[in-house]
Amino acid sequence: MAAIPRKALADVRQIAARRTAPVVLELDLMVELLEGVPADPVTFALSRRRNTLRDIVEALRHATDDARVPVVVAHIAACGMPLAHIQEIRAAISAFRAAGGTAIAYADTFGEFGGGTGPYYLATAFDEIWLAPCGDCGLTGLGMETPFLRGALDRLGVTVEIGQRYEYKNAVNTLVERDFTPAHLEAVSRIIESSAEQVVAGIAQGRGIPADRVRRLIDLGPLTGTVALDTGLVDRLGYRDEVYAAARARIGASDDGEAAVGDAAVGDAAGEGGGGASEPVLMYASASLRSAERREKSPVRRVTAFAARGPGALFLREEPSARSGGSESGAGSEVERQSSPLAPTVTPAHGDPRRSVVALIYGTGPVVLGSAAAGPFSGQALASDSITAALRAAARDEDVAAAVLRVSSPGGSYVASDLIRREAERFRATGRPLIVSMGDVAASGGYFVALAADLIVANPGTLTGSIGVFAGKQVVRDLLDKVGVGFGAVAEGEHALMMSPRRPFTEGEREKLEEFLDRVYADFVDKVSLSRGLGRDRVHELARGRVWTGADAHRHGLVDELGGLSDALRLAWSRAGLPADETPRVRLTARPSVLDRVRTPRSSEDRGAAAVGPSLGSTVGSAFGSFGWGSFAPLAARLGLPVAGPLTMPPMGRIH
Repeated sequence: MAAIPRKALADVRQIAARRTAPVVLELDLMVELLEGVPADPVTFALSRRRNTLRDIVEALRHATDDARVPVVVAHIAACGMPLAHIQEIRAAISAFRAAGGTAIAYADTFGEFGGGTGPYYLATAFDEIWLAPCGDCGLTGLGMETPFLRGALDRLGVTVEIGQRYEYKNAVNTLVERDFTPAHLEAVSRIIESSAEQVVAGIAQGRGIPADRVRRLIDLGPLTGTVALDTGLVDRLGYRDEVYAAARARIGASDDGEAAVGDAAVGDAAGEGGGGASEPVLMYASASLRSAERREKSPVRRVTAFAARGPGALFLREEPSARSGGSESGAGSEVERQSSPLAPTVTPAHGDPRRSVVALIYGTGPVVLGSAAAGPFSGQALASDSITAALRAAARDEDVAAAVLRVSSPGGSYVASDLIRREAERFRATGRPLIVSMGDVAASGGYFVALAADLIVANPGTLTGSIGVFAGKQVVRDLLDKVGVGFGAVAEGEHALMMSPRRPFTEGEREKLEEFLDRVYADFVDKVSLSRGLGRDRVHELARGRVWTGADAHRHGLVDELGGLSDALRLAWSRAGLPADETPRVRLTARPSVLDRVRTPRSSEDRGAAAVGPSLGSTVGSAFGSFGWGSFAPLAARLGLPVAGPLTMPPMGRIH
């Protein structure tokens, strides 16, 4: 009984330590910020997880005045946001830095072989800019295209009767003109010119680069990550875990060589790891804002947002299977395996073996950056933010002895595929096995994701492989000419309109495209070679974009085992060193509650971070907008046209 008072005393000390624990404030800038609050209750409910611009700016203001927040880390999207929003956030970041804080920006990519000037401009307000090694710096300049429908309306027999006052009232020109009038062209040109001046000046000031050099770099864009590093456009190439480790080092917390800030935050919230008040706590800006508002009303509740009920309760603790309804029997079809014996097992590194479970993570649909789309008509997506959050949830759950990632995907974004692969490797680094179970298709980006696994399990009829890459666009100029739709274009930057579907590539843009294809293909082949223990020449023979059945992939060494999901679960259970006579206990991870799906997660380590996020339009637009249809990508997706990212298998009909 004496242990109970000691534990209670330890809990009190942990709560007291959290009152002064440093906070790493997270800015989630992966989804376009809302301006105000939607009046429609349905829209409001669906947008509940999205930040407003005020959330971000006010949270930064509170952070500037709070000595417990020495570091801000911002995750910046590949796609852009309005220039004015960027500038408001830049100003708030500048104020935070002026007060002595450190601001770190990281991006998975600044445009995946596409325009990323706006996001990069935002990042230059920070002390450091990190870019994922697989990402690009799409600093290509600014452009604006205006449609003119007069020809189409004439063909349709539509007469427009409208008035205007003076030549610069150009809103009606899209209906009554076939191209820019001199005044319209002058006005638009100045908008682009002025915006470019602001962006160039901000980049030059933020990076300490002369403005002329910034303009030259813009004309050379898009740039690879290594070139961006060499030219001083970014400070470091690194993945998310490395960014957070650097943020933790800024605070001066001790580092055990593996744990990043997120790991430290869980340990601190749970009173583990002996970090005390020196261990930083992660918090999203929106959660920080609400906590600050509560503190202003009632100082007694100062640490409400940091409270935890037990080990990991605040950050990624999954509810036990019996309560969450997430358990499944591991029993399933008795598929005869035709491969070599299992490798030596691994003793579970965490938790009580009697409570040990296999975490089951589903990755279904095209591979996209960001979070899975919200809404009843959005469809499923293997979204990088959602899947990596689920993998982190499994890694932090002491009951998880192994994990199975069920991949059913034709592929998609190269950057998103690599981010998921990286997080899967980090799960394995905890000493627990990870098995990939392939569904009906796990090709291209879906196969790329699987490369991090200890074992890859596929059904004989699974379609996999497709180790290759494509990129480009559909040029619809002649089609638009036929229906009488013209576009005027103004741009600053030689390649600002490179991905426009209204004109072909220039010779220089074609060279950029070929460089991109070569780089991504080489990286894909190298990662397959390293993961599968095959020579690069052999991988090239098996690659070249070819799709294999699971049986042939197994024969060629691209797959380890033939079997289904139940086989993968049993393999995971066995390799974790758990009793062979027990049915594997399975926990769906992460399984966000209804509350998790509507509330804003406290941080990217929160279980709710694995819940659904932006709408189909924003997901498709950001993930696919750089390939194929450009600004028409959301419409093309709804029409079923091929719009996926560069790591996508070729379209195939159903095999009967």
